[in-house]
Amino acid sequence: MKNVNRNNLSEMIALGEGTALEFKRSGASGLGQEICAFANSSGGRILLGITDDGNIVGVSDINRLKSDIQNIAHTADPPIRIDIELLESSVLCVKIPPQREKSYAFGGRFYFREGANSRKMSRDEILGFFHQQGLIHYDETICHKFSLDTDLDETNWNLFRTRANIPADMAPEIALKNLHLADQNSHVTNAGAWLLAKDIRKFHSSATISCALFMGTEKVKILDRRDFHGDVYSMIDGTMSWILSKINVEFIIEKLKREERPELPEKAIREAVVNALAHRDYRSTANVQIYLYSDRLEIVSPGGLPAGMTEADLGIKSVPRNPLLFDLLYRMNAVEHIGSGILRIRNLCGEHGVAQPIIEVSENWFTTIFPRPKIPDEERKDPGKELTPNRDKTGTKSGLGQSKTGTKSGLSQNETGTKSGLSQNETGTKSGLSQNETGTKSGLSQNETGTKSGLSQNETGTKSGLSQNETGTKSE
Repeated sequence: MKNVNRNNLSEMIALGEGTALEFKRSGASGLGQEICAFANSSGGRILLGITDDGNIVGVSDINRLKSDIQNIAHTADPPIRIDIELLESSVLCVKIPPQREKSYAFGGRFYFREGANSRKMSRDEILGFFHQQGLIHYDETICHKFSLDTDLDETNWNLFRTRANIPADMAPEIALKNLHLADQNSHVTNAGAWLLAKDIRKFHSSATISCALFMGTEKVKILDRRDFHGDVYSMIDGTMSWILSKINVEFIIEKLKREERPELPEKAIREAVVNALAHRDYRSTANVQIYLYSDRLEIVSPGGLPAGMTEADLGIKSVPRNPLLFDLLYRMNAVEHIGSGILRIRNLCGEHGVAQPIIEVSENWFTTIFPRPKIPDEERKDPGKELTPNRDKTGTKSGLGQSKTGTKSGLSQNETGTKSGLSQNETGTKSGLSQNETGTKSGLSQNETGTKSGLSQNETGTKSGLSQNETGTKSE
C-alpha cells in the first residue's frame, strides 16, 4: 500500500468513500470497528480530518490521537497491524494492510466491509467467514440429520468397514469415534454422513455428481445423462464406470492377448474425480458436474481454491478444504498420495502420451479439462465413433485397422485373431491349414463348393497365395 501525497489525497477525496476508503471527521470514537472491518476484508485506509462530504477539516492533538489509534489496533483479537501517516492539512491516514490471520474481532464482535459501510457480522456470516478462511472445516461439523440408530444401513456399514480396513469385530460406534467421524455423544460429522449414506441427498441435497454426454463441442444436445447420489466412495466408482463407458478405447493385441487402453489415462481421471469431491465447497448449493464433449472431458467442482492457496501453488502444495473427508478417502485407498493430486494428473497424462490437462480456477469454481485425442478418419468405423460407448470392436493401434473383416499384411482375420499367417474361421486351426465347418482334406482348404489344390477359396473366387472374403481382397 503506497504512501499518500498531496495529489493522491485529492484523488481519493474526489472518488469518495468505498470498500477500501473511509472518511472520519475527528477523534478515535468508533474507529475500532472500522479497523476491524478493513482487516477482515482486503485492507483499506481511514482518513481522519475529512468530513463525509469530502471537506478537509484536519485533526488536533495529533500525537495523542496516534497513540489512541495504536492502542485500539492492539486491543483487537488478534492485534491488527496498521500504519499511521500524517498528511497535509493535519489529515491522518490510517492504513490497514491485507492481514494474514483472519478473522479479527473488536470488543468481542466481528465486523466486515460492505460497500462504503462497516457492518457487524451475524452468526451465520461469522460461520461462513470462518469456513472461508479455513478456520472451521465443514466436514468436521455435526450432521444433525444423521442418526446412528436409524440411518446406519448395515450394507453400507459393511462396505465402509471393508474399504476403511476396520476390524470386523469392532462396533460401528467405537470405530466412528476413533476415526473422528462421530463425537463422544455419538453425533456423526458431515464427513461421516457422506461416507455412510445410502442416499447422500437425505443429508446434503447438493453433495451429488451429475454426468452429461453432449453431441459435439457445445452444451446443445445431450446424448446421455446420469446422476450419482450414494455415499462418496460409491459415487467415485459409479462416475468412473460411466466415463470409461463413454470414451474411446484402443485394443492392443500382444502375444495373442488383448488389452484395452482408454484414450485418456484412467488413473488421472479418477484422481480428478476424487479431488472434485474431496476438495469441493460443501456449503455451496451446486453439485459436482462432469461434462463429456467430443473434444474434451470437463470435471467441475464448486468452490475455488481454499484459503492459503494460490494458482501458483497447484501441483506444489495441497491445502485440503475438507481434511477429515480427505484423510478417510486416503485410508480407503481412493487417494494414492496425499498432496500430489495435480502433479500426479499431469505426470499420468504425460506418460499416456496425451495433452496436459487445463486447470481453470475462479472464486467459486475449480475445473479440470482433459483434451481428448483426435481420431484419424482412417481409424474410425464411422464418423460418430467418438460418441459411442468404448466397448465397440473398432479400436485400433499402430496403423493396423481391426474389425470383423479387417486385414493385416494381406491376410484375412476374424475376431479370434490369426496364427502362422494363415486364414482362420471360428472353429480354429490345425497344422497350418484353413478349415471350415464341413471338415478338411489334407493340404487343401475347402468350402461348400469344392476345393482346388493349394488355394484358399470363398464364394467369389480365389487367387493363388491370397485369402479372400466375400468382397475380395488383394494385397501383397
